[in-house]
Amino acid sequence: MIIREILTIKGGDIFSIEPDQLVSEAVDLMVRQDVGSLVVRQDGTMVGLITERDVLRGLNDRGCALIAVKVSEMMATEPIIGNPSDTVDYVRGVMTENRISHLPVMEGDTLLGVISFHDVARACLNAADFENRLLKRYIKHWPE
Repeated sequence: MIIREILTIKGGDIFSIEPDQLVSEAVDLMVRQDVGSLVVRQDGTMVGLITERDVLRGLNDRGCALIAVKVSEMMATEPIIGNPSDTVDYVRGVMTENRISHLPVMEGDTLLGVISFHDVARACLNAADFENRLLKRYIKHWPE
């Protein structure tokens, strides 16, 4: 399975925020949309990514003062990017090795979506389940 297939199943919703907005607004949007990351866009172009982990680090470093901090001060400005033709196994390795939970997927300069580690894990489980069913069916009809 490739990442393009995950994006097709997941849908094309991309939740974003501007770099000059406050982290408190980012948290509110993540909670309302039940997502763990937001693409940071300026003039329609991705300039970064802010995740739950970024917010937690900020709370640890700055305490409650974090609510008045701009997203641009907390976001990852050069997030690791995935390609729609990357395999699920490759992306799983990249995300695990780099300890990231969200991966923007770009085709050229176009942002296609953001996948989470949860999306990747679900795809791996579905593939394993499918293979398991095929093997059981094959064994069931094994000639005696």
